[in-house]
Amino acid sequence: MSVVTATVTTALVLWAVWMATWLWWRPRRLESALRGQGLTGTRYRFPSGDLKESAVLARKSCFTWFGPIPAVTIMNPDLIREIFSTKFEQFEKLKISPLGKLLITGLVKYEGEKWARHRRIINPAFHAEKLKRMQPAFSTCCSELIGRWEKFVHPGGTTEIDVWTEFENLTRDVISRTAFGSSYEEGRRIFQLQMEQAKLFIQSCQNVYIPGSRFLPTPLNRQRKQVDREVRFLLRSMIEKRETTIKSSEKVGDDLLSLLIESNLKLFKEHGKSKNGAMTTEEVIEECKLFYIAGQETTNVLLNWTIVLLSMNPSWQERAREEVRQVFGENSPAFDALKDLNPMVKVIMFGTAVQSAGCCESRMTTNNVELGGITYPKGVLLSLPILFIHHDTEIWGEDAKEFNPERFAEGILKATKSGQMAFFPFGWGPRICIGQNFAMTEAKLCLSMILQSFSFELSPSYIHAPHTILTLQPQHGTPIILHRF
Repeated sequence: MSVVTATVTTALVLWAVWMATWLWWRPRRLESALRGQGLTGTRYRFPSGDLKESAVLARKSCFTWFGPIPAVTIMNPDLIREIFSTKFEQFEKLKISPLGKLLITGLVKYEGEKWARHRRIINPAFHAEKLKRMQPAFSTCCSELIGRWEKFVHPGGTTEIDVWTEFENLTRDVISRTAFGSSYEEGRRIFQLQMEQAKLFIQSCQNVYIPGSRFLPTPLNRQRKQVDREVRFLLRSMIEKRETTIKSSEKVGDDLLSLLIESNLKLFKEHGKSKNGAMTTEEVIEECKLFYIAGQETTNVLLNWTIVLLSMNPSWQERAREEVRQVFGENSPAFDALKDLNPMVKVIMFGTAVQSAGCCESRMTTNNVELGGITYPKGVLLSLPILFIHHDTEIWGEDAKEFNPERFAEGILKATKSGQMAFFPFGWGPRICIGQNFAMTEAKLCLSMILQSFSFELSPSYIHAPHTILTLQPQHGTPIILHRF
């Protein structure tokens, strides 16, 4: 037997042992540990677990299978508080597949010291004073949206438009301008590529990922790699140009990329590229890719479902419009006055609940950890179903499924029956979404400008068919009847 043959044979044997451990022995060990503590659940089925079946969520503790990983559903608000806050270091985000990393990694997927370092560098870009500097970009994009709608319908007239498509274009423009400023057109190209990568990733999610399959020279794999190479090339070029400009003139732009590089260069001067120092260019690239997905997708969905809610509840639409007129008159909304909006914010809070309804926060145990009297072994997935928690009558009351923005009149904690922590559309604790204020600012400004010029109602052609593609999206769009004042 030749050396090459022996090497290949050994590698195949090791790979087979690793696969057997991952897909058979490890799931059996975890299942035994959970059943031994009184939890009930489905039997593990090789190799996909319960992926093909819809999980039946119940209040009693139970577990199902996410491939070879046992997933325990957590509905108790007190346990959720522990997972997000007091014991957050004992849990980590579910690791994404290598194909998923082509689409997104960055802050949202990092853990431990790396997460803390990146959060510290990125955080200054999302401070209120920095968001205020971005308002011209927000206003420009929203004004272009309003101007386009005014061309569709003359004063006093009506027309039908699909706001899902309109908001998709709006939020793409907003994130391109606010993330890359003067490089806006290059930013749009990167966005197009990221959307292409997202579609390719969604295709991969429809099947069980086989380790090593990404190395096969299939057409899809070649396409994924080509898109990734182009995105990285464009971003690296933009980052290097921006670094040169900042170093030579010390002039910092108002866009996220400039603010991120400024913060990173400051840390580099203090610590260099050490363990606690600045990010590498490749790490900055990953954070820029994250800006697109997190900055566009969630705000688009938030605006869409908030418009649906306002269309279905005309009295609240009028309350929000009257407030906007009182605060801003016919003037463009001022950043400092956005915080004074009240009914508007209550409605948007409802929108955030719907926006996150297709999501399920998940955390993986990093070691044996006790939670609610159960000791979960390392490698157990804890699933926090946002949709069910946000509509649980035992938490919110009998009107949990009704549109009632007034429940937020005294804040989030007092909105529940007993002050429980049960509302987390942007997460909670130290890992709460860093872009929360960015999304809320964009939503408040855009909705204010729409309410100043239009009223709206759902079109008879609207079909309520939400489905999940990363977030909860309208399967057939969102046609509304637009009335121009």
